[in-house]
Formats: sequence, structure tokens, C-alpha cells
Amino acid sequence: MTELSTDYPSQPFSLRAGRQLGLTRQQLNAHVLCHPTHGVRALHRPETLIERARALAAALPDTAAFSHVTAAQLHGIPLSYAVEDDNRLHVVRPIDCQRIRRPGVAGHRALHPREVVDVEGLQVVGLADTWVDLGELVGRGKPMGVDDLVVAGDAVASVQGNRAGLLRRLSIRVRPRGKVALLEAYESIRVGSASPRETLARLMLVRSGLPEPKLNHPIYASWDPSVLLGVGDLVWEFEVDGRLVRVVGEYQGEAFHAGRAQQRRDGWRRRGLEDDGWLVIEIWKRDMASTEARRATVLRFAEALAFPIEELSLTGAEPRFFSRHALELAEQRDVARRYRSA
Repeated sequence: MTELSTDYPSQPFSLRAGRQLGLTRQQLNAHVLCHPTHGVRALHRPETLIERARALAAALPDTAAFSHVTAAQLHGIPLSYAVEDDNRLHVVRPIDCQRIRRPGVAGHRALHPREVVDVEGLQVVGLADTWVDLGELVGRGKPMGVDDLVVAGDAVASVQGNRAGLLRRLSIRVRPRGKVALLEAYESIRVGSASPRETLARLMLVRSGLPEPKLNHPIYASWDPSVLLGVGDLVWEFEVDGRLVRVVGEYQGEAFHAGRAQQRRDGWRRRGLEDDGWLVIEIWKRDMASTEARRATVLRFAEALAFPIEELSLTGAEPRFFSRHALELAEQRDVARRYRSA
């Protein structure tokens, strides 16, 4: 049997699995096969995350599961750019097992069991446990901040339909790394956000003191409740001094909303809402890009919502990387240094 006539498995396989299929040493070392990791053969060099994970999975023990950054990526949980640059495959095993040590692999050991689910045929730590594991990446000198945990938590909570599962998985851990930041992030996590930028826009407005909006809320015509006018990213509807306030905040991502065809659709939808008494305020990336822009955006919404300017806390519009606890500790250390140098 020649190399070219051999029927190799279409998916990456371990040397042991190859021998069980009856492949000889010569066939397993054939030039038509690549070696994505030690003890694994594949017909094609893995390129995508799922291909790389499948290749590594062929060599992993049953006790291992993809975790942390890799689990988040496989689940589609949004991550910051700094975390996305981590190209390692993260794998976790129970605490009584040896850590996986391979090139390009970040091995972890877990004291507490994680929920493991199937994603594309791979063993992957579940959504809520993955969010808790991301707490290890938050803090000084690390790639994630509190707002990143809120963004990830919003995504998980929206998939699961509630945020209680996040707190439940966090509560079964004993002193997990990043617990303070996770608990602070949990306070701001909500069900319904459809994108990271929608989450960040909501945080900017609510932390400044504005009331909480409904997220991705369907809006029906006042003249016919069976007619759907649209789904608003951020929706407020309440009475102030006998006047009905109806405001829709729409985050407009440049990649999707900048095209002419989409702008025409957005304009048609906006006119339908405005004709029925809604005020539509668009939020673009530039409206959240600087302190001045963020504060101007908050003031614009405050006016639309008839919210007293004097009750706003515009410093709350700033992105939050460090937890309140971390900032308090930093302030205490700074005071102590000044006292010692005095």
C-alpha cells in the first residue's frame, strides 16, 4: 500500500488511533501527513481555532476540557482585543491530574469541577464557568478589566436567559482569582444585550445616573399593537410630570450601519418610530471615544429623558478597568507612600 492510496481519517487522529486502524509506522510517518502536535497526525495543517482544537483534542486525556480564553472563543463570548491576541489553546484538568504541558498550550488545573459541554464535538467548559474563569485575567498587568467581564457576562446571561447561573457557578468556588472583580461586574450584567458596544453604551449612561433602559425591546405601534415598528437597543418609556417620555438609543456599528442600503433601512425604521412619538438617538463609536464625547452623549440622553442635569455623575461615564476595591487599595498605598516620604 502506498502513501497516496492510504485512506487516512479525515479528522486529526492520534498515533494510537492510527495503529488501531491498522496503519503501519511508515504510513503514520508519511510525508502527506502533518504533525500538528506531538503524537497527532492530520491530512491538513490546522489553521482555524476549531481545527487547532480538534488536532489537540486527539492527544488529550478524557479528563481535559478546553477552558478560559479558548472556551470563550469556542462559545462565541466577546473578548477584548488584548485577550484575543492570546493564540494559545487553554486546557483545564482536575487538580489531582498533571497539568497539560505542550507547545502552544496553556495548561490549567481546577480545584472545583466545571460544567463541561459539547461544542463542535469538543469538550469545552460551560458558559457560566468560563465567565468565572475569565476573572483570572482581570487586574493590574492583566489583559481584561471589569467592563470586559460585564461584556462577557451580558453575552452569557443573554444566551442562558438569566444571570443567576453566573452567580451560582461563582458561589461554588472557594476564593477564585478575580472574585472581587467578578462580583462587581455581576452587579452590572443584564439579559438582552446584543453586542459588546451596546453593553458599553448602557454602562456609560447608567453609571452616569440615568435610568436603566429595556434592552433590545420590541416596539409596537400605538395605533395597532400587532404592528411591530422595530426592536430598540436601549428603550425608555415612562411619564414625567404627566408627559410621556419615549426614547430609543441605537448603537450604530460602522461595519454594519455605514453602508447606503442599511442607512436607507435605518432611516425608514427611524421615521416609523418618530411618527409614532418616539425620539431616536443614535450612538456611534465616536460618541464613546473620549471623555468629552462621552459626557456630551450622556447630556444628550439626559435632556431627552427629562433627567435633572444636577443629578448626573458624569465621571461615571468613563470606562472602568479596575474594580472599586482595586482602586481603593491603590489609593491607600499612595497615601501610605506619601506618609512615609513626609
